[in-house]
Amino acid sequence: MSFLAELKDSKGGRPAVLALVVLLQTSAAVFFVANVVNEGSEDGLGPQLWMQALVTLALIVGVVLGTLELRRALNHQQAQDATIAKASGEMHQVIQAQFEAWHLSTAERDVAYLALKGSDVAEIASARNAAPGTVRAQLSAIYSKAGISGRAQFAAHFVEDLLAEGLPGEPAAS
Repeated sequence: MSFLAELKDSKGGRPAVLALVVLLQTSAAVFFVANVVNEGSEDGLGPQLWMQALVTLALIVGVVLGTLELRRALNHQQAQDATIAKASGEMHQVIQAQFEAWHLSTAERDVAYLALKGSDVAEIASARNAAPGTVRAQLSAIYSKAGISGRAQFAAHFVEDLLAEGLPGEPAAS
């Protein structure tokens, strides 16, 4: 995998790529400014030097715009991270409140969290150092207390609130 592909695949890849581009452009701009100043002091301002100065100015404008875009991208990423963290915290509170309403024991809460995360019985048993039969019994107790018949309904119970506003493109309920 190339260096740029690795940057794109990393968390926040777009800002990392933009930072690299801005750094390269800044280095080139410094080189060209020094070149224009050096040639201008030696040979005077001829048409070729004017063209080099214009291209250098365009590069500097590109550096400024790239820096502004990088800042915008970083701010956008921070806002998204904050939104995700808030939603995650709120979802945790919703789950916790529902577990309390169902009067789940501490062990049942642990099993329920792992089930919501998608772990199967064997994975839950391994994580809790319990027998698979014990986990199945705890899942049955959880489903009974929740008034549902299985894992799909259990997960759907928590997703239902997230989808309360309907599907994208679906007319809003009146």
